[in-house]
Amino acid sequence: MSYQALYRAWRPETFSEICGQDAIIRTLKRQVMTGHIAHAYLFCGTRGTGKTTAAKVLSRAINCLNPRDGDPCGECEICQALKQERSMDVLEIDAASNNGVDEIRDLREKIKYPPALTRYKVYIIDEVHMLSTGAFNALLKTLEEPPAHAVFILATTEPQRLPATILSRCQRFDFHRISIDVIIDRLNVVLAGIGRSASQEALTEIARAAEGAMRDALSLLDVCLSYTDGEISGQLARDVLGTAGRSAMFEFVDALIDGNAGSALTQIDHVMRQGSDPQVFIRDTIAHLRGVMLAGAVKEDLAGLLEITPEDAERFMDQSHRMNGDALDRMLGLFMRAEPDTKWASRPRTILELAAVRACHPEKEADATVWERLDRVEKLVEQGAVVVPGSRARVAAPKTEEKKAEVRAPAPKPTPAEAPPQAYLDAVAQLQAENPSIRKPLDAMRFIRFDGNQVVVEFAKKNMMDKMLLERKRGMIQEALANAFGQEVGIAMNIEGSATMEKKVSDTARDVINQAYDVFGREKTSIED
Repeated sequence: MSYQALYRAWRPETFSEICGQDAIIRTLKRQVMTGHIAHAYLFCGTRGTGKTTAAKVLSRAINCLNPRDGDPCGECEICQALKQERSMDVLEIDAASNNGVDEIRDLREKIKYPPALTRYKVYIIDEVHMLSTGAFNALLKTLEEPPAHAVFILATTEPQRLPATILSRCQRFDFHRISIDVIIDRLNVVLAGIGRSASQEALTEIARAAEGAMRDALSLLDVCLSYTDGEISGQLARDVLGTAGRSAMFEFVDALIDGNAGSALTQIDHVMRQGSDPQVFIRDTIAHLRGVMLAGAVKEDLAGLLEITPEDAERFMDQSHRMNGDALDRMLGLFMRAEPDTKWASRPRTILELAAVRACHPEKEADATVWERLDRVEKLVEQGAVVVPGSRARVAAPKTEEKKAEVRAPAPKPTPAEAPPQAYLDAVAQLQAENPSIRKPLDAMRFIRFDGNQVVVEFAKKNMMDKMLLERKRGMIQEALANAFGQEVGIAMNIEGSATMEKKVSDTARDVINQAYDVFGREKTSIED
């Protein structure tokens, strides 16, 4: 017989063997024991969490001649026939390739006939969300009132795509992601059954890479077992999976926190030479930064929340204390935007390196906050850099007469805006209290001047959407200003620098018109037939 993959060879045969879904399994076993079998079930959840396996076990349990505590016996004629897939009374349908109306109509015609051998005729429809609208409509009536001998089990990873009319006719069971500890325990059982071994570090790497899916964990273990005849080590697992490892991620994020781009790029080169994939490395970085974020917010049981050791939890806490919250948000945004870019880039490593360099230099980023810039400047000063007004920080260099002559005079500062009158502040406070939905746009609005009957405000270019939102509320804002000032007051909303631009445009237009007058004259000429 040809080799069978681990996830197929070790697929659970009873409810008791299904791991990580205790509440669901207990409910299904009770239904089998009491005979309260529903006519339609919906199993939903992420990939590899046991939906199809539970459906197959349920189909055997409700038809078993000698069930044991809700589990199929596995020995009777029906259990053997269903296990060997020799019975036509349990049909497994792939909705991804049979998603049309004709297939569902054929199902409706065949469901009328009673089962040949078993008690119930079971239809397992996998990936049911792939059915077309017409197919759902054709299935609806049959699903609501099927024959007494029929049971439907629908499985899907995207229950939100199912019509509400289908959802309301099924008993829904949500399969959640399986914890790392449960996956490791199951992998140990499988290894003991096949006479192989793996280190705890290797199993942890495999379980973490599986992201809560038992099937993925068994597939990854299968690959690692094919790599060697001996014990699977942690380094071997990382080489096969293409991950950098927890220690390497701590060192890489330390370099990002310190703003040391050279060290960060060296770390990237090291893990790339070991065979890590740039996209996998970015995902590991995002997961690690998430851990730092949680460490800053969760003070207790961080190890349980992240499923890590207490020692690693301490390191996460240390990094969260050293990192500014704004810097962490910006780094997460950088790497989350870089991840999809690596999928299509011809040089994905360059995308990763660019994200690392940008994370280390907030002073060069337009979206960096003032606190990030100040923190970076302090670090540069500690390293012996000299900060020159009107320019970026640079490393100190010997001063010469020639360099002194090249120093340019600082640019003139813009004229500061007038201090807002108390009436204006009262009006804004009233609007924010009564309309929470425009609180943020009002914060972005900057007072410029009040000329007696009109308030002039300004928005930064990045707050263009806030200006557009407040333009729709102009009447309400003017009413609040009138109440505060005790007179009719208008409001002019401008974008930063728009007045200067309008002046330049008007001057240019005036020059063009004058040139036209010089060529054609100022007389008005009319042409008549």
